[in-house]
Amino acid sequence: MVSPAPYALIFDMDGVLIDNTPYQAKAFQLLFRDLGLTTNARQLLRRLNGMPATNIFKTVFRHPVPDKQLKEYSSQRELLYRVLYWDKRRETPGLSAFLRAARTAGFKIGLGTSSPPETISYIIDHLDLRQYFDVVVGKEDVDKGKPHAETFVVVAQKLGVPPERCVVFEDAILGEQAAYKAKMRCIGVSSGLKPEEFQAPLRVIKDFRDITPEQVRELLEQNPPVPKPSKEMAKREYMKL
Repeated sequence: MVSPAPYALIFDMDGVLIDNTPYQAKAFQLLFRDLGLTTNARQLLRRLNGMPATNIFKTVFRHPVPDKQLKEYSSQRELLYRVLYWDKRRETPGLSAFLRAARTAGFKIGLGTSSPPETISYIIDHLDLRQYFDVVVGKEDVDKGKPHAETFVVVAQKLGVPPERCVVFEDAILGEQAAYKAKMRCIGVSSGLKPEEFQAPLRVIKDFRDITPEQVRELLEQNPPVPKPSKEMAKREYMKL
């Protein structure tokens, strides 16, 4: 008898491995101010967090902006964010202990983020977290960022684990939608959202002291169906602010 594939844990980075959303928002807000935009960055990220920055910028202009300019804005925002967050880099409470326990329990572990390689390194190498991940997938590894499913699909393929045996840890509505599009279940991390703002996660945690790998396995072994992505929620998230 062939033994089943292992279960896999797939993590988003921002708002999951680290609680950095306030600093991301402040960096956006400073740049918006310089560009003469009145968009509220905190409200913007509540809706669009998880998307590549260039795509987020597309939603705040009423006129078309060339891709080259959007990339320049994204680079400026990234510099502002790094300066603001430089001395604040801390892992989400309980993360390392959870990851060590998950490895011991036989889980495959992957990272799936919309960030570019240098931003991934800025976080996971500074915090010495790369050692826990079997696979790291970022912006450069996919054609379509979240809420498209590709990021999580590629992580699962590289891990060699079928989607029905994967669970995604996400803090963002659009990231949760990406998980469901990838035919995976999701555990919400409420770093920036209230528990009721998620669509249908297996569970919502505040940080990684709230759950153990054994509890994750129990949730997966109950084999609940993967929710259908909510077109209504996704549409609402893309609305102009």
